[in-house]
Amino acid sequence: MDYVDQGQDQSYTDPLDMATLASIAAGVSTRRYAGALDELPEPEEPLSVSKSAVSRRFVALSQEQLLQWQTRSLGDIDLPVGMIDGIHFHNRVILVALGIDAKGDKHVLGLRESSTESTRVERSLLSDLIERGLDADRARLWVIDGRKVLRRAIVECFGHTALLQRCQEHKRRNVIEHLPEQLHASVGRALRDALDGADTDLAKKQLQRLAASLQARHPGVAASLRGGLEETLTVQGLGITGALYRTLRTTNPIENLNGSIAQYTRNVKL
Repeated sequence: MDYVDQGQDQSYTDPLDMATLASIAAGVSTRRYAGALDELPEPEEPLSVSKSAVSRRFVALSQEQLLQWQTRSLGDIDLPVGMIDGIHFHNRVILVALGIDAKGDKHVLGLRESSTESTRVERSLLSDLIERGLDADRARLWVIDGRKVLRRAIVECFGHTALLQRCQEHKRRNVIEHLPEQLHASVGRALRDALDGADTDLAKKQLQRLAASLQARHPGVAASLRGGLEETLTVQGLGITGALYRTLRTTNPIENLNGSIAQYTRNVKL
C-alpha cells in the first residue's frame, strides 16, 4: 500500500506509518527495511518496502512531525543554557539550537537551513525562538564555537542578558592543530592545567603566559589563544565545577546531537 497524504484524509491511518518511523529511528536504513519486517504467511507478500517507497513514506511522515515541532511553543520551558552549532550536508548548512533546562534535560529548540553561516540566518533562527516564547530577558549562558557571526547574532537578539562561553575544545583544536607535532603534548598539557582549574584569574595568567611563549615562532597561534580569552573562561568565572562544568565548557552536547543526525540521514536513501 502506498503512502496516502493524511493532510487530505485525516480519517486515514496507515498501520505501517509508526512501524516505518520506529524502524528508521532505531537505525534501520531504508535499504535494509524489508529485511527487518516479520515474515508474512503465504501467499501474502509485502508491498511498498523498497528503499524508495520507504524513503518517501519516512520523508512525508517526518515532514509533518517537523512542522509541528518547529511551531510548538517554548514559553513553558525554563532554559538557562543554550547552544547553537551547524552541521554540513554537501553544500548546505543546518543550524541547530539546543537548550538545557534547570534539571539538565536537553531540548532541541529549532533549526535553519542555509547555503552558508551568516549573522542574518542565525539571527533569524534566534528571532524565531523568541517569537515562540523563549524569554529574551532571562539571563542565559550561550555556549558557542567562537564564530563571530554567531556571537554577533546572539548579542543583537539578547543583549546584556547573554553570557557567552566559547567552546574550550574548539579553542584547544585551533591551537594544537596549527602547531608542529613536537609541541602538541606540552602545549596540550598547559591548556589542560589552565582550563581544568577553578581559579579564573590563575587560568587567565596561565593562558597568557602560554601565548607569550608561542608568540615568537607561532604568532598566529598566540593570537588565536588570546582571542576571546575572557569568554573562554566564563563558566569558570561563574563558579561552576564538577560534571556541570565539564558539560558547559564545550559544545559537545550539540555536536553529539549533530552526529546522530548525520547517522540517520545516511540511513535514508532515495
